[in-house]
Amino acid sequence: MTETAARHLHADGEPEGPMRILPREGEPQPDLEAVGLKADGLRDIYRLMALTRRADLEATALQRQGELAVYPPLIGQEAAQVGSAYALEESDWIFPSYRELGAAVVRGIDLVEYLHFYRATWHGGSYDANAHRFGYVSVPVASQILHAVGYAMGAKLDGISLAALAYFGDGATSEGDFHEACNFAAVFRAPVVFFCQNNQWAISVPVSAQTVAPIWRKAQAYGFPGVVVDGNDVLAVYRETKEAARRARDEGVPTLIEAVTYRIGPHSTADDASRYRPADEVERWRTTDPLERYRAWLAESGHVDAGFFEAVDGEADQLAARLRAGVIASGPRPVAELFAWVFADLPEHLKRQREEALRFAGEGEEAGRG
Repeated sequence: MTETAARHLHADGEPEGPMRILPREGEPQPDLEAVGLKADGLRDIYRLMALTRRADLEATALQRQGELAVYPPLIGQEAAQVGSAYALEESDWIFPSYRELGAAVVRGIDLVEYLHFYRATWHGGSYDANAHRFGYVSVPVASQILHAVGYAMGAKLDGISLAALAYFGDGATSEGDFHEACNFAAVFRAPVVFFCQNNQWAISVPVSAQTVAPIWRKAQAYGFPGVVVDGNDVLAVYRETKEAARRARDEGVPTLIEAVTYRIGPHSTADDASRYRPADEVERWRTTDPLERYRAWLAESGHVDAGFFEAVDGEADQLAARLRAGVIASGPRPVAELFAWVFADLPEHLKRQREEALRFAGEGEEAGRG
């Protein structure tokens, strides 16, 4: 563990600021060996961030054009999501909230299947959660944090070595689910990483109205480490998440990571953030854009050339085109699925309801038995 990271984990007072690695002007280059990334990894992280940015913009446009019912933009949070998800082992599990498209990109999830939730054609998304070790989209604030702890506890009882990472926002730390999850994880030594994307706003409520103490310090009450990291510094996010996941798997010690970032867009496409958020605040945070910041460092440090960026931009355009075509082509799910996967033997009253629903939808009796 680096000296800086140690200070953030164990100091009684306030740290000097969120832990960061990407250098500011005049600062020395980081020790990449300590970060744990080689050249291929550095390039892959940028590629995933760029793909996330492009897919996020395309999804926002699709909603504005009536192809999605609603969508929560993540622009500005690419480093927090990609850096943390990339730091996990393949066997680790991710439990997302509703804004984790970037983590889904890292896990290789088909984004058309992911966006079925936002198209209102499938609850949670139609991808295979087990295949990707990526839970379904969760809208109730903080509920997925308990799911992560429960899964981690179950894996521990089964003798399976893994870490479970739960994503949530600053607003979720005001929910009882968050505190219950922290307490359970601490008492039962569950291998969990609590990853808070503090994007400064819980819809229209600023973080200053959510909590008095810094979010990362809440971990002290439960007896496990708390870390505050620059959420727009993808290398810092990667480094701290990798260490937290290792600690969870090897020692059964949870960690709370507060990634300080900013929600550049609205809370969702149903929200008008200009009604409550100062325009100068948004512009100030735009100057720390995580994608541009990382791109500039890669170019200046000689890790990539212009051809690399051109290739990534081309791949991002292709992804956006496939995403658009796939979403537009996806139709409603069969009505019969409303009655599937709950009962092994459907009760008589639900059988009657199913047949009535199928007749009304014009799908026929046979469709309900398939």
